[in-house]
Amino acid sequence: MLTREFLLKADCKTSFGDIDEALLWSCEQRAASLAATLACRPDKSPVWIFGYGSLMWNPVFEAEEVASGLLDGWHRAFCLRLTAGRGTVSTPGRMLALKEGGTTNGLAFRLPEARLHDELELLWKREMITGCYLPTWCELQLDDARKVTALVFIMDPRHPLYEADSCRSTIAPLIAQASGPLGSNAQYLYSLEQELGKRGMQEDALTRLAAEVRALQQSAAR
Repeated sequence: MLTREFLLKADCKTSFGDIDEALLWSCEQRAASLAATLACRPDKSPVWIFGYGSLMWNPVFEAEEVASGLLDGWHRAFCLRLTAGRGTVSTPGRMLALKEGGTTNGLAFRLPEARLHDELELLWKREMITGCYLPTWCELQLDDARKVTALVFIMDPRHPLYEADSCRSTIAPLIAQASGPLGSNAQYLYSLEQELGKRGMQEDALTRLAAEVRALQQSAAR
Protein backbone atom coordinates (compact mmCIF):
# COMPACT_ATOMS: atom_id res chain seq x y z
CA MET A 1 0.00 0.00 0.00
CA LEU A 2 1.38 3.37 -1.02
CA THR A 3 1.47 5.69 2.00
CA ARG A 4 2.52 9.25 2.67
CA GLU A 5 5.40 8.03 4.83
CA PHE A 6 6.57 5.67 2.06
CA LEU A 7 6.57 8.48 -0.49
CA LEU A 8 8.40 10.90 1.78
CA LYS A 9 11.21 8.39 2.34
CA ALA A 10 11.19 6.70 -1.07
CA ASP A 11 14.28 6.57 -3.22
CA CYS A 12 12.84 6.75 -6.73
CA LYS A 13 15.72 4.65 -8.10
CA THR A 14 14.88 1.63 -5.96
CA SER A 15 11.66 1.93 -3.96
CA PHE A 16 9.27 1.35 -6.87
CA GLY A 17 11.24 -1.43 -8.55
CA ASP A 18 13.86 -1.59 -11.26
CA ILE A 19 13.28 1.55 -13.31
CA ASP A 20 15.32 2.10 -16.46
CA GLU A 21 17.73 4.93 -15.62
CA ALA A 22 17.18 6.37 -19.08
CA LEU A 23 13.52 6.91 -18.12
CA LEU A 24 13.95 7.90 -14.48
CA TRP A 25 13.51 11.60 -13.80
CA SER A 26 15.86 13.34 -11.37
CA CYS A 27 14.66 15.48 -8.47
CA GLU A 28 15.71 18.50 -10.53
CA GLN A 29 13.57 17.43 -13.49
CA ARG A 30 10.53 16.93 -11.27
CA ALA A 31 11.10 20.31 -9.62
CA ALA A 32 11.39 22.01 -13.02
CA SER A 33 8.19 20.33 -14.23
CA LEU A 34 6.31 21.42 -11.10
CA ALA A 35 7.61 24.98 -11.40
CA ALA A 36 6.62 25.15 -15.07
CA THR A 37 3.15 23.83 -14.25
CA LEU A 38 2.62 26.37 -11.46
CA ALA A 39 3.87 29.13 -13.75
CA CYS A 40 0.89 28.31 -15.99
CA ARG A 41 -1.59 28.45 -13.12
CA PRO A 42 -4.58 30.21 -14.67
CA ASP A 43 -5.39 32.47 -11.70
CA LYS A 44 -5.11 32.73 -7.94
CA SER A 45 -8.15 30.56 -7.28
CA PRO A 46 -7.62 27.37 -5.21
CA VAL A 47 -5.64 24.54 -6.79
CA TRP A 48 -7.67 21.39 -7.36
CA ILE A 49 -6.32 17.96 -8.33
CA PHE A 50 -8.46 15.60 -10.41
CA GLY A 51 -8.22 11.97 -9.31
CA TYR A 52 -9.44 9.30 -11.70
CA GLY A 53 -7.45 6.27 -10.53
CA SER A 54 -5.72 5.45 -7.25
CA LEU A 55 -5.89 9.08 -6.14
CA MET A 56 -9.62 8.44 -5.63
CA TRP A 57 -9.14 5.88 -2.83
CA ASN A 58 -5.59 6.67 -1.72
CA PRO A 59 -4.73 10.31 -2.41
CA VAL A 60 -1.92 10.48 0.21
CA PHE A 61 -1.76 14.30 -0.04
CA GLU A 62 -3.80 16.54 2.25
CA ALA A 63 -6.92 18.24 0.88
CA GLU A 64 -9.28 20.82 2.36
CA GLU A 65 -12.24 19.68 0.25
CA VAL A 66 -13.17 16.66 -1.85
CA ALA A 67 -15.97 16.73 -4.44
CA SER A 68 -17.16 14.51 -7.27
CA GLY A 69 -16.56 15.97 -10.70
CA LEU A 70 -16.73 15.38 -14.45
CA LEU A 71 -13.87 15.95 -16.87
CA ASP A 72 -14.94 16.45 -20.48
CA GLY A 73 -12.74 15.54 -23.43
CA TRP A 74 -10.76 12.67 -21.87
CA HIS A 75 -11.38 9.03 -20.99
CA ARG A 76 -9.71 6.35 -18.86
CA ALA A 77 -7.38 3.96 -20.69
CA PHE A 78 -4.80 1.43 -19.51
CA CYS A 79 -2.27 2.76 -21.99
CA LEU A 80 0.87 3.08 -19.83
CA ARG A 81 3.24 0.12 -19.84
CA LEU A 82 3.88 -0.76 -16.22
CA THR A 83 7.43 -1.88 -15.48
CA ALA A 84 7.66 -0.78 -11.83
CA GLY A 85 5.36 -0.38 -8.86
CA ARG A 86 2.79 -3.05 -9.80
CA GLY A 87 4.75 -4.59 -12.66
CA THR A 88 8.27 -5.45 -13.74
CA VAL A 89 10.32 -5.23 -16.92
CA SER A 90 10.04 -8.99 -17.42
CA THR A 91 6.31 -9.13 -16.58
CA PRO A 92 4.92 -5.71 -17.46
CA GLY A 93 1.39 -4.68 -16.63
CA ARG A 94 -0.69 -1.68 -17.64
CA MET A 95 -1.32 1.48 -15.65
CA LEU A 96 -4.23 3.84 -16.03
CA ALA A 97 -3.95 7.19 -17.77
CA LEU A 98 -6.20 9.52 -19.75
CA LYS A 99 -6.52 9.58 -23.52
CA GLU A 100 -8.31 12.12 -25.65
CA GLY A 101 -12.06 11.78 -26.21
CA GLY A 102 -15.11 11.06 -24.08
CA THR A 103 -15.63 12.00 -20.44
CA THR A 104 -14.35 10.82 -17.07
CA ASN A 105 -15.98 10.89 -13.65
CA GLY A 106 -13.68 11.23 -10.67
CA LEU A 107 -12.87 13.18 -7.54
CA ALA A 108 -11.59 16.73 -7.23
CA PHE A 109 -9.33 17.58 -4.29
CA ARG A 110 -8.84 21.20 -3.21
CA LEU A 111 -5.33 21.65 -1.82
CA PRO A 112 -4.50 23.96 1.10
CA GLU A 113 -2.74 27.07 -0.22
CA ALA A 114 -0.46 27.26 2.83
CA ARG A 115 0.99 23.81 2.08
CA LEU A 116 0.48 23.84 -1.68
CA HIS A 117 4.08 23.37 -2.76
CA ASP A 118 4.79 20.58 -0.26
CA GLU A 119 1.70 18.63 -1.28
CA LEU A 120 2.44 19.07 -4.99
CA GLU A 121 6.06 17.98 -4.52
CA LEU A 122 4.76 14.76 -2.99
CA LEU A 123 2.29 14.32 -5.86
CA TRP A 124 5.03 14.85 -8.47
CA LYS A 125 7.18 12.23 -6.73
CA ARG A 126 4.27 9.82 -7.04
CA GLU A 127 3.10 10.55 -10.58
CA MET A 128 6.14 11.90 -12.43
CA ILE A 129 8.86 9.36 -11.68
CA THR A 130 9.45 8.94 -15.42
CA GLY A 131 7.63 12.05 -16.66
CA CYS A 132 5.01 9.93 -18.40
CA TYR A 133 2.15 12.35 -17.77
CA LEU A 134 1.41 15.84 -18.98
CA PRO A 135 0.15 17.86 -15.98
CA THR A 136 -2.59 19.95 -17.57
CA TRP A 137 -4.96 22.62 -16.25
CA CYS A 138 -8.49 21.58 -17.19
CA GLU A 139 -11.99 22.75 -16.36
CA LEU A 140 -14.01 20.42 -14.14
CA GLN A 141 -17.75 20.40 -13.60
CA LEU A 142 -18.39 19.53 -9.95
CA ASP A 143 -21.54 17.74 -8.90
CA ASP A 144 -22.81 20.86 -7.10
CA ALA A 145 -22.65 22.75 -10.45
CA ARG A 146 -19.45 24.64 -9.63
CA LYS A 147 -16.84 24.90 -12.35
CA VAL A 148 -13.22 24.79 -11.19
CA THR A 149 -9.84 24.57 -12.84
CA ALA A 150 -7.91 21.47 -11.81
CA LEU A 151 -4.59 19.81 -12.49
CA VAL A 152 -5.08 16.62 -14.48
CA PHE A 153 -2.39 14.03 -15.25
CA ILE A 154 -2.89 13.13 -18.92
CA MET A 155 -0.88 10.48 -20.77
CA ASP A 156 1.98 11.82 -22.87
CA PRO A 157 1.65 9.83 -26.13
CA ARG A 158 5.30 10.62 -26.95
CA HIS A 159 6.57 8.80 -23.87
CA PRO A 160 8.46 5.50 -24.42
CA LEU A 161 6.08 3.66 -22.08
CA TYR A 162 2.96 4.73 -23.95
CA GLU A 163 1.03 1.86 -25.53
CA ALA A 164 -1.47 2.70 -28.26
CA ASP A 165 -3.24 -0.67 -28.02
CA SER A 166 -5.43 -0.61 -24.92
CA CYS A 167 -8.01 -3.13 -26.15
CA ARG A 168 -9.38 -5.44 -23.45
CA SER A 169 -8.07 -8.58 -25.17
CA THR A 170 -4.57 -7.11 -25.15
CA ILE A 171 -4.38 -5.68 -21.67
CA ALA A 172 -6.38 -8.20 -19.62
CA PRO A 173 -3.67 -10.93 -19.71
CA LEU A 174 -1.02 -8.36 -18.78
CA ILE A 175 -2.99 -7.00 -15.83
CA ALA A 176 -3.88 -10.52 -14.67
CA GLN A 177 -0.26 -11.58 -14.16
CA ALA A 178 1.71 -8.41 -13.35
CA SER A 179 2.85 -7.51 -9.84
CA GLY A 180 5.64 -5.55 -8.18
CA PRO A 181 6.77 -3.89 -4.93
CA LEU A 182 3.47 -2.02 -4.53
CA GLY A 183 1.25 -5.05 -5.13
CA SER A 184 -0.52 -6.62 -8.08
CA ASN A 185 -1.77 -4.87 -11.17
CA ALA A 186 -5.08 -6.73 -10.85
CA GLN A 187 -5.67 -5.43 -7.32
CA TYR A 188 -5.31 -1.88 -8.64
CA LEU A 189 -8.01 -2.61 -11.20
CA TYR A 190 -10.30 -4.23 -8.63
CA SER A 191 -9.83 -1.32 -6.22
CA LEU A 192 -10.76 1.11 -8.98
CA GLU A 193 -13.82 -0.93 -9.90
CA GLN A 194 -14.89 -0.98 -6.25
CA GLU A 195 -14.35 2.75 -5.76
CA LEU A 196 -16.28 3.68 -8.88
CA GLY A 197 -19.11 1.37 -7.87
CA LYS A 198 -19.24 2.84 -4.36
CA ARG A 199 -19.59 6.32 -5.83
CA GLY A 200 -22.09 5.43 -8.54
CA MET A 201 -19.55 6.05 -11.30
CA GLN A 202 -19.43 2.57 -12.85
CA GLU A 203 -17.95 2.29 -16.34
CA ASP A 204 -19.09 -0.65 -18.44
CA ALA A 205 -15.74 -1.04 -20.19
CA LEU A 206 -13.86 -1.16 -16.90
CA THR A 207 -16.37 -3.61 -15.38
CA ARG A 208 -15.93 -5.93 -18.38
CA LEU A 209 -12.15 -5.65 -18.10
CA ALA A 210 -12.22 -6.55 -14.40
CA ALA A 211 -14.45 -9.55 -15.12
CA GLU A 212 -12.06 -10.82 -17.80
CA VAL A 213 -9.03 -10.39 -15.53
CA ARG A 214 -10.81 -12.33 -12.77
CA ALA A 215 -11.64 -15.12 -15.22
CA LEU A 216 -8.03 -15.31 -16.37
CA GLN A 217 -6.76 -15.48 -12.80
CA GLN A 218 -9.28 -18.15 -11.85
CA SER A 219 -8.34 -20.20 -14.90
CA ALA A 220 -4.64 -19.92 -14.06
CA ALA A 221 -5.29 -21.04 -10.48
CA ARG A 222 -7.01 -24.28 -11.51
